[in-house]
Amino acid sequence: MSVIPTLDMSRCPTYGEVINIPARYVVKHPARLTFEQAAASWMQYVTAWGALIAQGKLSADDFVIVSAASSSVGIAAIQIARSVGATVIATTEEDLATRVRDITNGKAARVVFDPIGGPAIAQLAECMSFGGILLEYGALSTDEGTFPQFALLGKCLTFKGYLYIEVTSSDELLERAKAFINEKLESGALVPLISRTFEFDEIREATRFLESNEQVGKIVVTVD
Repeated sequence: MSVIPTLDMSRCPTYGEVINIPARYVVKHPARLTFEQAAASWMQYVTAWGALIAQGKLSADDFVIVSAASSSVGIAAIQIARSVGATVIATTEEDLATRVRDITNGKAARVVFDPIGGPAIAQLAECMSFGGILLEYGALSTDEGTFPQFALLGKCLTFKGYLYIEVTSSDELLERAKAFINEKLESGALVPLISRTFEFDEIREATRFLESNEQVGKIVVTVD
């Protein structure tokens, strides 16, 4: 069994040898996973699934832009998008609009998954196709940027703020997320990335490593 992070982690903490979690957040993970892999799975995959699949309706015909693609949620988003056959574009180019047009043969991207915000929103809007949706799940930029009203109107775009709790607060969505993620974990389409594993008595070192922001993938603490 493994645990999906709850709505309120201050009331249901998991920083301990014994934890008390509501049953709806407990899931039986595929036997092919190690417990370390299972512990590294749920937060990022549930987050990405809720945006890309539940709200973005991502399919094999789609191009999707994933910002901050090396983050744990970014990596999960790439894996989920590929698992349904979509084409992923990670944002690294300075002239993003031109590069996206080249990659998509002029079609542009229908779905954008972004945690940065600020000036990036206007740039991303230029890369989107008619009727596209931008799902904003963070605000890493401290600048507000310019609102792209002409792109929004001209292409009938949808800009939506998105939070992980939209999935975990809904019984129906949470069960759908569990089923999708477990199926993809079982098939090997989703492979949780672990940056580093610590023993429980190394919890301080694990926390310092987390605070360093040097990790690519999840940090796992094991209990014997």
